[in-house]
Amino acid sequence: MASPAIQLSEPELKLLQTLVYQECGMFFDERREHFLRDRLQRRLRACRLESFYSYYRLLTSREGRTELAALLENLTIHETSFFRNKPQLDLFHKTALEELLRRKHSARDWNLRLWSAGCSTGQEPYTIAMLLCDALAYFTLRNAPARNLPFPKPLIPPPWKVEILASDISYAALRTAQEGNYTEQQMEPVDYMYRLRYFDKIGEHYTVKQAVKQVVKFDFHNLKTEYLPQGNDVIFCRNVMIYFDEPEQKRLVEKLYRCVNSSGYLFVGHAETLFGLNDKFRMVHQNNGTAYQRDEVQG
Repeated sequence: MASPAIQLSEPELKLLQTLVYQECGMFFDERREHFLRDRLQRRLRACRLESFYSYYRLLTSREGRTELAALLENLTIHETSFFRNKPQLDLFHKTALEELLRRKHSARDWNLRLWSAGCSTGQEPYTIAMLLCDALAYFTLRNAPARNLPFPKPLIPPPWKVEILASDISYAALRTAQEGNYTEQQMEPVDYMYRLRYFDKIGEHYTVKQAVKQVVKFDFHNLKTEYLPQGNDVIFCRNVMIYFDEPEQKRLVEKLYRCVNSSGYLFVGHAETLFGLNDKFRMVHQNNGTAYQRDEVQG
């Protein structure tokens, strides 16, 4: 028989909201209050605690860091899929990457660094890796002199060097992402050729090939902090700002501006916008896909 829910007063709720906001920037307004209460009840049951006061004392203690991480993990919804928002990925693949590779090629700069912020269980960074490997293969075919490449051809054609950093606030999501095992249902958006090139089928599951895994580096990051990965050519930070209030969104976009290279690209979620948050990016729009390019022309 389920234990009765612990009643939470308004001041207690405000206390929890403030703690979560200070820790990771997530903001729970009246519309999401029920969700916050529900997740709190789950953690109280998991910890076998019978009052909010005892739980809050645990969260704010040195020993409570693990529980605080568990609570924050419960407050994020890891909704993700391969090739999510196709118009935006087409813009990334056919326009942003093409422009980026041409610019890098002209400058004899062979380093590419991309960051998937809020990567969840890995589908987004692995999608980025597949599209980037495709783009590099075609670009090399068209622009590089014929050279005796080893067989089978390497995933990243020399002299290019690629790093895709993928970060999240959830350790459990990161562990799943690193394993790179996906069900038939999760693989539904991935077409046959991509499955063939970038996955191994093992039983009922598909596992990301080792060569792809070597390109993607998973790490824990809290976007609330100032210590974020610098020097990125492209940043994907999709469906993350929806958790933040406007002041925190402005702070985040300013940090992302500092993290992206000159003329680099920022991709945010389909329902998200930089309008009213930051004027240092230029919007790029194509066939229903939108991105933001770091604008170097400042007054």
